[in-house]
Amino acid sequence: MRLTRPSSTTRRGGRQRRRTSPILAAVALASALALTATACESGDEAAGGDTSATAASDDDKLRIPDDIRDRLKEHGIDIDKWKDGAWKDWSKDDWLREANDFVNPIIEDLWDPDRMRDAEEPDQEVDEGDISGDQGVTDPTPEPVQAQAVPPKYHDNAPTAGKVFFDSPEGTMVCSATVVQDPANPGKSNMVWTAGHCVHAGKKGGWYRNIAFVPSYNDAGRSATELEGATKEEVAPYGVWWGDWAQTSDQWIEQGGATGGDGASYDFAVIHVTPEEGSGGKSLEETVGSALPVDFEAPAVPKVKSVTAIGYPAGPPYDGQTLYRCEDRPGRLSINAADPTMYRIGCSMTAGSSGGGWVATGADGKPALVSNTSIGPVTSGWLAGPRLGDEAKGIYEAVSEKFAGQ
Repeated sequence: MRLTRPSSTTRRGGRQRRRTSPILAAVALASALALTATACESGDEAAGGDTSATAASDDDKLRIPDDIRDRLKEHGIDIDKWKDGAWKDWSKDDWLREANDFVNPIIEDLWDPDRMRDAEEPDQEVDEGDISGDQGVTDPTPEPVQAQAVPPKYHDNAPTAGKVFFDSPEGTMVCSATVVQDPANPGKSNMVWTAGHCVHAGKKGGWYRNIAFVPSYNDAGRSATELEGATKEEVAPYGVWWGDWAQTSDQWIEQGGATGGDGASYDFAVIHVTPEEGSGGKSLEETVGSALPVDFEAPAVPKVKSVTAIGYPAGPPYDGQTLYRCEDRPGRLSINAADPTMYRIGCSMTAGSSGGGWVATGADGKPALVSNTSIGPVTSGWLAGPRLGDEAKGIYEAVSEKFAGQ
């Protein structure tokens, strides 16, 4: 990811290029704060005027149930115009932002290898001067920890990790994410955990569009140069999974901002996904062979021996194409005394790693997700993530219950 303002804390996310096939869904949000996701360049064809990417029409068997089509109409959205490029209209009146307004029709082949490779990370910056010792409890700044490359194939070493791609007013963006278990569908989860700022713009915006998850992105660990000629199957060996529902915290929606750490303590989100193309009836968990449990009762920071953060950093010196991880003993970070204290670790990962999972060993001796990357300083060196409590648990259970038995 990349940091945008030298005076603020940054969120880690990113950007990309094009493909089309529709499915849509309503989503509930909660507030969260995350690391920088960078916008795509203004020259991005998909973000600009090029509408050559096409979506299937009714005659081509668009997968849009009547109730979904009707819900779109309630928001004044014509699905045919949407697929032909109307989604690029980010005017304030047309940018849906409320928790129950999420709409994300599948546009088949929108996310092709070039568009994925070019996606940038969203910005989420924090000014070191914004963090004062009298705001809750903040431990000394941790020593930097050099991120280590995850050995390819990524599926063998981090099967639950992947990338979230989405479109924003700034262009094509990218974040990191994790496949998590679904209590209502054990062994058959279609749930993904990421940062709130990777699905919703916060207090000054609304839901992002064309949200999709790619597990084990660039599984073979190819370089950016090698990826220039890669096929979609090589970039996304386990398919492209579109979000048909998403939720983040109300706090993120009401308070979240790209810089300064606003809403960071609630910067988390859950996305329910469906395959762009047939998966043989298999769920995401069955397709990748794994899903992490989420620990909403993780020990207080002083009692956590170590956590491992994982993601696809995209800000220099990284390029967003390969997977990295950092392991460190967490400290405490308080940006606002009224909000929950966050975890903070030393880590050199930059923007693009936003939303990536933080994993710790639970009381049962097994790994569990305990946080996600949310913010970092403009100069990099450390990452911070929210401690998952009742608010996060409520979002997680709501998404699970919505799709119970499906």
